[in-house]
Amino acid sequence: MIPAVNLKPLHWHPYITPVDVEQASPAQLDAMKVTPSNKKISEYVRTLVHDPESYTARTGLFNAIMYVEGGLARADRELGALGASIVNGCRYCAVVHARRHAQLTDSETVVSAIYFDRADVLSERDAAIYHFARRLSVTPSEATADDVAALRAVGMNDQEIIDLIHAIAIFGWANRLMHVLGHADLNK
Repeated sequence: MIPAVNLKPLHWHPYITPVDVEQASPAQLDAMKVTPSNKKISEYVRTLVHDPESYTARTGLFNAIMYVEGGLARADRELGALGASIVNGCRYCAVVHARRHAQLTDSETVVSAIYFDRADVLSERDAAIYHFARRLSVTPSEATADDVAALRAVGMNDQEIIDLIHAIAIFGWANRLMHVLGHADLNK
């Protein structure tokens, strides 16, 4: 049996001073109404909202990819985001999406297998998604028809494959934004 992984939330520390909500412009306040998970206005959101137009466009796209109803199951999107974030070295996103996957599946089995490098115990579907997320994140141009065929072999249809590609690709971008704009650790 694989031990459970400890997924304590990390705190993200910005390198650029976040927008002060009390002094935000009307455009910034309006943009902050559309947060990535529709939950809270984090330091990350307040950092990105220095440019309210790009923040609004980015967040609309992010929400459409990660939180849309239908298509690929939300847990599979989170697994794709986790695989991408691990490859991209974004500990903050990796922990967030590992926690979300565990919550959605009501199990830490997949996450623990990944963190303890035991991909051999994953289901065929989870292994295919995780492998594809890593492959697409390392060198996107090297993904092939065989990689897509491996997803079809575990029962994924074209819509689910496109949804997975979107989830992985947006984390190529999201992880890079987090790295350039700040760092994460356990300290608050």
